[in-house]
Amino acid sequence: MRTRTILAAAVTAGTLAALVPAVSAQAAEYSSALKIRGIQYDAPGRDSNNCSTGNTDEEYLTVKNYSSSATVNLKGYVVKDAAGNRFAFTANHYLQPGDSIKLRGGHGTDSDTKNVVYRDNCNFLWNNDKDTIYLYKPSGARADVHSYTKRDNDRDGNGYISYHG
Repeated sequence: MRTRTILAAAVTAGTLAALVPAVSAQAAEYSSALKIRGIQYDAPGRDSNNCSTGNTDEEYLTVKNYSSSATVNLKGYVVKDAAGNRFAFTANHYLQPGDSIKLRGGHGTDSDTKNVVYRDNCNFLWNNDKDTIYLYKPSGARADVHSYTKRDNDRDGNGYISYHG
């Protein structure tokens, strides 16, 4: 009887030891100062992706630097949605601790002082009913995941199904 108890304890300890690295690896995968703060996925008015008169610039994703001390350069970060649409930050853009940036559709002038970057694409990117947005670090590691549904307003980043890793 005592042999079984010791064997069971050893197996349980081994199982737990095997699980701890997996949990730690997942937590490390999502460790990032940058998180998706919210999304304006349904631009006000009737959707029009006409570059001169459309409203794609009213569709935006907000990313926030939650670090209390580190400035983050967005160059190399990638945003994707569930369908595989993507945007890569190709230029230097420095986000100070506590600051956020709006990644807007349409065309405009990127600005560090106004904390805005334009996708330079007049097509809508986010679905109006639901979507999942992924933020990737320059290394390719996932920095954050954010999901929303139309049922719940998500302008402040509190969508119906929301995971911030």
